[in-house]
Amino acid sequence: MQEKKIAALLGIMCFLLTVGICIQMRTVTSTASRMGRTYAENELRDSVLKWKEKYDLAYDNLETKESKLEKLRESASKSSETSENVKTDLGKNNMALGLTEVIGKGITITLKDAEVAINKLDLSSSLVHYSDLIEVANALKNAGAEAISINGERIVNPTAIACAGNIIKINNEKVGVPFVINAIGSPEKLYGALTMLGGYIDKLKDDGVTVDIEKKDSITIPKYDGVYKFEYAKVVE
Repeated sequence: MQEKKIAALLGIMCFLLTVGICIQMRTVTSTASRMGRTYAENELRDSVLKWKEKYDLAYDNLETKESKLEKLRESASKSSETSENVKTDLGKNNMALGLTEVIGKGITITLKDAEVAINKLDLSSSLVHYSDLIEVANALKNAGAEAISINGERIVNPTAIACAGNIIKINNEKVGVPFVINAIGSPEKLYGALTMLGGYIDKLKDDGVTVDIEKKDSITIPKYDGVYKFEYAKVVE
């Protein structure tokens, strides 16, 4: 009898122990599940915060770079405008110095030696001399000619028109008859200055020199191929 009681008691205790173990296991499993979810949520939250921090940093860097880029664009625009202005000024200066080919309306004067000498006592008067070319060039300059050439040689400040024996040199290049003088400017003013009564052209005609003057809508004058040299003049600093 006593053994049956003990066996029953042990059975009850085993049952209670089994129930307790099951309850404990469920509690542990539930707790582990909650802890697992909490850990996953924390991991996700940390990941989101890290990516937001990276995004904010990247956005700040982007704004900084865009600001720098805008400044560079402004600087480039100003530099481009300055460069264009410098280029324009340089072009004008080169044109004024005769260092670039130019085109425009104006007149063409052709001078030839007289076929028959009018002054038998002075046969040289029937020839075109270097001094005649200088006088005509000066008359054109005074009338507002913007560019002048003689037989393709550009007339600029350093230009020398000189006589070397029986030949004439312009810019140290030999030239000969017929002398073709091109001048760009107002055709009316240039023509009027040369054909005025008692002018130098009248003198040449009186000596028998053949003179032909023609107004033109388009004349091309080449650039000066020489080199500007300054021995005495210096830039004021």
